[in-house]
Amino acid sequence: MSMNVAQFRTDFPEFADAARYTPTMINFWSGIGEKVVSSDRWGELFNQGLELFTAHNIVLAAGNKSASASGSIPGQAGGVVQHKQVGSVNVNYDTASAMELDAGHWNQTTYGRQYIRLARLIGQGCVQL
Repeated sequence: MSMNVAQFRTDFPEFADAARYTPTMINFWSGIGEKVVSSDRWGELFNQGLELFTAHNIVLAAGNKSASASGSIPGQAGGVVQHKQVGSVNVNYDTASAMELDAGHWNQTTYGRQYIRLARLIGQGCVQL
């Protein structure tokens, strides 16, 4: 079962730039996703889970590509900026309110947070009150 690149770009038009987000990049990450996103577990939401997995990893890969192009070292880990000061201007973000608890690297992109949120719902199973 292979993800359709055209459908991925339709569902996520922000990845429409084929020069920046190449079909090879999309196929690479969706290929990994097909091995780790369980179609049995995800059922009818498998395609959505696979696309979110792919989008998350493409964003991270694009960041590495951009870092390399600017002369920086690709692949360096970084966290979410919580405070920045430029001159007399200060900016703070409440990053905790947007993070998924204990989600690790999935919190590095909005796609990852959406993926892990759905994965947790799918993995939750029945709830008895």
